[in-house]
Amino acid sequence: MPNPTRFELGGGGLPPINLSGAGKRILQLGILVVLLIVLMASTTSIPTGNVGVLTLFGRVTGETLAEGIHLVNPLKSVQKLSIQTQAVKESASVPSNEGLMLALDTSLLFHLDKSKAAEVYQLVGADYADKIVEPMLRSEIRASTSAHTANALYTNARELVQQQIQDSLTKQLAPHGVIVENVLLRDVQLPAMLKGSIEAKQQAEQDALRMNFILQKEKQEAERKRIEAQGIADFQKIVATGISAQLLEWKGIEATEKLATSANAKVVVIGNPKNGLPLVLEPK
Repeated sequence: MPNPTRFELGGGGLPPINLSGAGKRILQLGILVVLLIVLMASTTSIPTGNVGVLTLFGRVTGETLAEGIHLVNPLKSVQKLSIQTQAVKESASVPSNEGLMLALDTSLLFHLDKSKAAEVYQLVGADYADKIVEPMLRSEIRASTSAHTANALYTNARELVQQQIQDSLTKQLAPHGVIVENVLLRDVQLPAMLKGSIEAKQQAEQDALRMNFILQKEKQEAERKRIEAQGIADFQKIVATGISAQLLEWKGIEATEKLATSANAKVVVIGNPKNGLPLVLEPK
């Protein structure tokens, strides 16, 4: 029979504790469980597209964890922040420089700078998009649209306004640890009366351009016909100059000779009283 394990506690006059084999295994199992609990409390996993910010007793330590599994001090807490692309959509009524109110739908694409994640969490918090990004986007939209007319915003200035908003937000949000990727103007809605007048003006401009095209085409066609007529007239002039009475008589003689030698029945009368050319008569 195995000897029991003997533990002696010094001081206090406490008697020694004897553990049997079963008690020893229970003690080992308890130590193992405690070690597992400590290990689990010290292990953290950072999902893909996130960064972990470490805090100790509510104080940001400045340390950050990349994606993957990490061993950390069990007394430290981990705040996970996304560094993936996020989108903020803003629908607002904004003024043009004439004071007209426009309905503008805008989207901002951005992501958190992982090198500044601890600073953002400490100074702003995990809801930095609501506290910083949205208010700045809203303010910059109004500032940019107020510098342009409603007609320009509805037609050819949209890309310019979009670029102005993006450049301004990039400068303003970079110190706060936010990287701007793109700004999109999804839609611009004008008052119905103003929209109708702008569309009518655009239609009139298109009609004028189409008429100019037609007139230009007709002028080109008229020029083509003039050149063609001039060419025909020049050709006739050259032909008329080269034909004489002697040439015509000679051609008539040649034709008479050919007819005379033909096998077809005919009567050739020599001596036309008008011009001396032969007369060729076919018998009926």
